[in-house]
Amino acid sequence: MKEFYPEITLNGKNYHLCFNLNVMEAIQVEYGTIDKWSDLTADGDAKAIKFGFTEMLNEGIDIKNEQEGTDEKPFTTKQVGRLLTELGFENVGKKINEAIAVSNKDESKNE
Repeated sequence: MKEFYPEITLNGKNYHLCFNLNVMEAIQVEYGTIDKWSDLTADGDAKAIKFGFTEMLNEGIDIKNEQEGTDEKPFTTKQVGRLLTELGFENVGKKINEAIAVSNKDESKNE
């Protein structure tokens, strides 16, 4: 997994938020375009925030499972709703924005 994916700690465990093509596709299927989803999240739409955060969090879990041979279960949207409330919407918004920003980072410039 790219080391620069933002990390969050939930219940004493670290997770990476991953905004990649798989997450983008899921958002497009659900909302039509990334821009529409982004506008809704900027307006504080709870469903859009919860959907995007769930997709990013679970994609990070899927990648870790594949790379490390683990079997971490994905989060449900209800679980994520509780986590979002616990983390605070301001912190979550920052992490979502960070995940989107770093997804475009060009790793070849770090070589």
